[in-house]
Amino acid sequence: MKSFFQFLKEATSPAEQARRLNLTGDGHGGWYDPQGEFVAKTEGGKLKFFNKRQKVGGKDPAQTEKEKQVASPSYNDPEVKAQAAAQQQQAQDPAMEKAPEDMTPEEFLQIPKTRGTITVAFGRFNPPTVGHQQLMDVAAAAAASDEDGQYLIFPSRSQDKKKNPLDPDTKIAYMQKLYPEHGANIVNDPNSKTIFDVLKMAHADGYSNVRIIAGGDRIKEFDKLSGNYNGQLYAFDNIEVVSSGDRDPDAKGVEGMSASRMRLAAAEGDLNKFMQGLPPDIKKDEAKELFDVLRGAMQVKEGWNIWEIAPKFDFQTLRESYISNSIFNIGEMVENLNTGLVGRIIRRGTNYLICVTESGQMFKSWIKDLTEYSEVKMDRKFRLPGKRNMLVGTGGMRKNAEEAIKFKAPSGANFINKYRKK
Repeated sequence: MKSFFQFLKEATSPAEQARRLNLTGDGHGGWYDPQGEFVAKTEGGKLKFFNKRQKVGGKDPAQTEKEKQVASPSYNDPEVKAQAAAQQQQAQDPAMEKAPEDMTPEEFLQIPKTRGTITVAFGRFNPPTVGHQQLMDVAAAAAASDEDGQYLIFPSRSQDKKKNPLDPDTKIAYMQKLYPEHGANIVNDPNSKTIFDVLKMAHADGYSNVRIIAGGDRIKEFDKLSGNYNGQLYAFDNIEVVSSGDRDPDAKGVEGMSASRMRLAAAEGDLNKFMQGLPPDIKKDEAKELFDVLRGAMQVKEGWNIWEIAPKFDFQTLRESYISNSIFNIGEMVENLNTGLVGRIIRRGTNYLICVTESGQMFKSWIKDLTEYSEVKMDRKFRLPGKRNMLVGTGGMRKNAEEAIKFKAPSGANFINKYRKK
């Protein structure tokens, strides 16, 4: 059975690469060129090219019969036989009969550990910056020493006009363009809304250890939060949190660059300052394109406040609004910008809040790291045609839950279970 992470990479990276090469798939992992000649196969989450005698600038030599048979459905590949035998053995194992989402919390925590260490990073990347390049480089370097060598980058799914102006698809498309060497490791998964979602998926895939890469100013937050719920939401032998580098808002270069500074530059219409936060090899017209997209998404209007767009650069005004009870009051729903956690405020501190998620997880956040939960007032049952509203805390989610109970709909009736044996 393929792991969730392997499934994600095979579902995005090879297919996208094949599309760019104008290749056609046969539905069995094989890829053919426009002339109908077999040229590649999806293996290990990557395209493996089988015609090794390619001629640069000229027509490839004809393939041998053996090369052509590799992608044939009738070809008796020893590796395929071995995988089928392993899947049959897993199907006979009672412990593997249930999908992770159908397990009790106790059963989920007992999922066997079959893999070593995976390296992950979770962040907003809104917009992507040169500092994010450093974070990904650190993740890749850290994973290189592991047996699996696996690292994955999970951009958050949050979107609002002020602090998260780029929608997930647009954001990830620019990330893959700005950081092509990491493109195959950037995951576009609607279910990865929080750091907990990422950790639970890593546990479900059998990883024994997890390494979290984060900015230097977020190390303590990720370390405490991930450690507090180890053994409750997931179970790792070891959780390591590694810094991708310190940050200093007053410094120049990578240390001083942040998405907040770039959003501020976009709001002020300062393209030159905005470009300072992008990788140095990006062309000006490409930078201008991202600049315009960001400004369009922010919809900056006259009378906007710096603290709403980049709170760290106007913390005094932010705190004054907080002290005057204009924002973040008891009972309101907020989202942590670093972890993606959504919770209801149960306590107000001097410059921090204590919040609790719908599932009962408690977390503490500085007011500069929070935003009002933008979807909390969505009362309609469908966000988009055919897509039910399942946003935490909304009236629409409550209506859908009541409807499911009323008609006794089976658990997961509207979702494809990728883990269930066929």
